Amino acid sequence: MRADRLLSILLLLQTRGRMPAPALARELEVSERTIYRDVEALSAAGVPVYSERGRNGGVALLTGHRTDVVQLSALSVEEARALFAYGGRGGPEDAALRSGLRKLLAALPATQRPEVERASERVVVDPTGWRRPAEDVPALSAVRDVV
Repeated sequence: MRADRLLSILLLLQTRGRMPAPALARELEVSERTIYRDVEALSAAGVPVYSERGRNGGVALLTGHRTDVVQLSALSVEEARALFAYGGRGGPEDAALRSGLRKLLAALPATQRPEVERASERVVVDPTGWRRPAEDVPALSAVRDVV
């Protein structure tokens, strides 16, 4: 959905600052050309967004620009379900969880963002249960002996 992608670009630029178009494209799973078209659409809508070429270039919002479009009501049903059902245990391929977390991060005050981002980089949740019965792997002893 294009509107969701435009909002995602805006949120990413607000929280992370200048980002290269290839990084935005990877994050949103679209082509670089799509990112440039979306930046043009945001600019036409009055959002002060621009792109710069070169080694230190990228897509950025005008310095000091902040929008308050982010509300928790902006979460889609899939994003809310992912946030609460998975509790952060979704994998990197879980687009709904990534999108919901991006909106939640943008809704936080700027003073809290660095701590939350540090915590998300340091905490790993293992979604598999610990008290599962051991798997029966009959060939494991033979492989161990060979190695």
